[in-house]
Amino acid sequence: MSAPADFQHDTDDGGTLRFSGNLSLRAIGDLADRLRTVDGPVRTLDMHGIERLDTVGAWLVHRFARDHDAQVVGLDRNQQILFDHVAEADHPIATPARPLGAFAQLLAEVGEAVVQAFQTLYGLLGFMGATAVAAGRMIANPRRFRYHATVHRFEVVGVSALGIVGLMSFLIGIVIAQQGAVQLRQFGAEVFTINLVGRITLRELGILMTAIMVAGRSGSAFAAQLGTMKLTEEIDAMRTIGVSPMEALVLPRVVAAVLMLPLLGFYASLIAMIGGGLLCWIALDIPPITFVQRIREVVPITDLYVGLVKAPVFGAIIAIAGCYQGMQVEADAEQVGTRTTTAVVQAIFLVIVLDAFFAVFFTEVGWN
Repeated sequence: MSAPADFQHDTDDGGTLRFSGNLSLRAIGDLADRLRTVDGPVRTLDMHGIERLDTVGAWLVHRFARDHDAQVVGLDRNQQILFDHVAEADHPIATPARPLGAFAQLLAEVGEAVVQAFQTLYGLLGFMGATAVAAGRMIANPRRFRYHATVHRFEVVGVSALGIVGLMSFLIGIVIAQQGAVQLRQFGAEVFTINLVGRITLRELGILMTAIMVAGRSGSAFAAQLGTMKLTEEIDAMRTIGVSPMEALVLPRVVAAVLMLPLLGFYASLIAMIGGGLLCWIALDIPPITFVQRIREVVPITDLYVGLVKAPVFGAIIAIAGCYQGMQVEADAEQVGTRTTTAVVQAIFLVIVLDAFFAVFFTEVGWN
């Protein structure tokens, strides 16, 4: 049977504690209380006489050595390893910060959101610059351009979207005509419903709703595709073999969105006017030929120019936002979904902000 834990205080040579017995939880007894009563300087803790040492005993010895700035000697190899682990674990625990008040927490969240927004804007501008640099290299060396990848994106962004964009635009045209007719009927001016349908679809809603649909459909696809490739390290592999991801992945998507969005926007405006004309024919007894003639009279060509100028910018913003968020995916698959959602929200927000800017700009230049 092991002897209980004990020690002797030798005051020679600056003070030495000589431990003996079993320094484990089962036999340690009141060793901790007796160590607190030790008076006088202690420079060395001699462990040659101990029979056994566990974590509790190692902690008591370490704590005493730490408090008295003493040196521990006499441990065998296994005991020394245990003692070192206990010593490494001796660090203060950070106390939790006091919870903020409701107002302070609101300010903290707002500040964090603002900082994150500026960081995202900074990263997006940097990515836009990298895309412009890649486009410049492509223009300088057209043989580097990936025509097949771009044509495939034409189909994904444009041709495959014709059905949903057409249906959405047709219904929007009907809604605009119906609501306009209800309000204008109060003044006996139902004929001006044609003005409303023609101008608002060709100038604003046609391209704006198309951009929102493309952002939700193609922008999310860009983010998910590039995010998955980033997660599976395909993009790193492309860099390893000397292929630029900006030229191979980003630029074809940006070019496809820039070129296809004006066509989709014009198509959406025509379909919306067809829906509005059908409603005017059914509800207001305005025949299609009259509707077309009135459209030609009241809709200036500048409305078409406004839509065609805005469309490529919206397409570039949607594609760059989707590709940027996809390239930011790291660590786990959950970020693919998070970045995809962020890409859609970011693209729609930027499209609406730019649309407001264009509205003011074109009014100032006289296209109103």
